[in-house]
Amino acid sequence: MTQTLILIAIIIFGGFAGYLERSLSINGAIAAVLVGLAVYFGFGVKGLILLGIFFATSSYWSKYKSSAKKEIEDKLAKGTTRDWRQVLANGGGAALLSIIYFFQQDITWLIGFLVCISSSNSDTWASEIGTLSKSKPVYIRTFKRIDKGTSGAVSWLGTTAALLGSMLIAVSGTWLFQLEVYHFIIIFIFGFLGNIIDTIFGAYYQQVYHCNICGIETEKKVHCKTSAKRIKGYQLVDNDMVNFLSGFIAAFLAMTFIFIVNI
Repeated sequence: MTQTLILIAIIIFGGFAGYLERSLSINGAIAAVLVGLAVYFGFGVKGLILLGIFFATSSYWSKYKSSAKKEIEDKLAKGTTRDWRQVLANGGGAALLSIIYFFQQDITWLIGFLVCISSSNSDTWASEIGTLSKSKPVYIRTFKRIDKGTSGAVSWLGTTAALLGSMLIAVSGTWLFQLEVYHFIIIFIFGFLGNIIDTIFGAYYQQVYHCNICGIETEKKVHCKTSAKRIKGYQLVDNDMVNFLSGFIAAFLAMTFIFIVNI
C-alpha cells in the first residue's frame, strides 16, 4: 500500500514537472497523470518505465534544435508544449489497453500496449528528427519534394528515426517483461507500421488549412489570430485523431496477428 501511494505521488509529480518545464500545458499535465495511473494499475512499474522512456525522449527531441524548427511549427498543429488532446492522442490507446489488461491479464493486451507506445515513439521521432533533414522530404501522394513539416511527407532521416524509435520501445519492452524474440519482432514491425499508417492518413485524410492573412498552408484551425479555411481533409481528422488512430490500428493489427498465428 505504501509503495502504491509513493508511486502515485511520483506520477503526479512527473506531470507537475512536465508543466514546469513547459513540456505540458496544465490540462496536458492532468491528462499525463491519468494516463500514468492507468498504465501503473495495468502494468505496474515496468509500464511506467516504458511510458517514461516515451515521454522523456519525445520531450527531448521536441526541444532539440527547436530554433531550427520555428518556421516549421507554423505549419504544424502541435508545438513543444503538449495539451490534453496531444497527450491522449499518443497515450490514450496505451491507457485503454492497460485498463483492459488489469481485468484480463492476457499477453495479447500486453503486446498491444507495447505496440501503441512503440508506434507513438516511432512517429514522434520521425517528425521531430525528420524535420532537421538538410533536403526536402518527398510527399507520398505525388512523390515530389515538398516543404518540411508537411503531413504525409517522408525523408531518409525521418524514416531512420522512426525505425530507431520503434526499436527502442521494442527492446525495452522485451527486456522489462521478459518476452521472446518473436515478440520483439512483432512490437518493432507493428510499431513502425503505426508510423506508416500515420503518414498515409496525414497525406490523404488529415485536414489542412489556408491562412487568409499570410497565405501559408497549415494544420492549425486558427492562424494569424483569424480562422483559417479548410482546403483538404475531413472535418474530424486532425493531427491528434491521426496519431491516436495510427497507434490503435497498429496495436489492433498486432493483436489480430497474434490471435491468428496463435503464439
